[in-house]
Amino acid sequence: MAREKKRAPHASVEYAQRIDRVIDHLRANLDRSMKLDELAKVACFSAFHFHRIFGAITGETLNAFTNRLRLEKAARLLRYSSRSATDIALECGFSSPATFSRAFRAAYDTSPSQFRKSGEIKKSKIRKELLAKSKYLPLMSEAEKRAAFPVALVDVPERTIAYIRVANTSEPDRVIDAFKTMTGWAKACGILSGGTLFGMSVDDPAVTPQHLYRYEVCLASRRPFTCIDGMSKTRMPAMRYAVAKVSGDLEVVATAWDYLFRGWLIESSYEPEHAPALEIFTDKEKATDWSHFELELCLPVKRLEESAA
Repeated sequence: MAREKKRAPHASVEYAQRIDRVIDHLRANLDRSMKLDELAKVACFSAFHFHRIFGAITGETLNAFTNRLRLEKAARLLRYSSRSATDIALECGFSSPATFSRAFRAAYDTSPSQFRKSGEIKKSKIRKELLAKSKYLPLMSEAEKRAAFPVALVDVPERTIAYIRVANTSEPDRVIDAFKTMTGWAKACGILSGGTLFGMSVDDPAVTPQHLYRYEVCLASRRPFTCIDGMSKTRMPAMRYAVAKVSGDLEVVATAWDYLFRGWLIESSYEPEHAPALEIFTDKEKATDWSHFELELCLPVKRLEESAA
């Protein structure tokens, strides 16, 4: 019997997967300046065409995208760590505190020091619509939150994941459709029951524009697999997570995340790693039923001493 030829992916699918690799590379190296040739090489594109392709796939220029990631990382560090503004500026790839301060004010219409005190961005030029807490957080005391969401530290080894990167998550159906695609593919491959299904927020919903906010639908598997069109593969490094189990609707999930960041974290001896947080769907068969969630919320963390060293 003649061997069936493997169907080549559509060009747009191949381009999207290559740009996904560039985005992963950018996120892992925000502390240094990256030349166009380096990024084009990661994508296996000609440097001459790289900017145009990147803009076509992401909807942003390379410079705007990189600057946004750096500012969002800086905002997270200002909000959730005690590190100096100078240290944060250098870790996020800014040449000096003055350059960082100008860029932060230009993007968010506030200074890094003012943002650290208030924790609020009232006139963001990057994101105009900030969700009011009262819209999605039920009233719970800190004691009630501690009782409802006990936190455990879990060390997760390096693993291979398949992921679908979804943009413009202001349309929930786009994310749900991605979960349907992922679970359907995983069932067909026989890896759903033994795999770990999770969502991953790669952007900060507090500062990223809704139409640019990205959410990744992921499946980690110990068994080998081949991705389909619209899906990419990567390795996630070993990581320590602060994990809280959640059972309930979107309000309960939002409250648990708020407690993890604003309650548990600031009272612990940990700070966030620069890595996405995860939402593990413990009931994989009901991952597309968003009226009720069974989740493990996983916040990547490291000891405070590690960043100070």
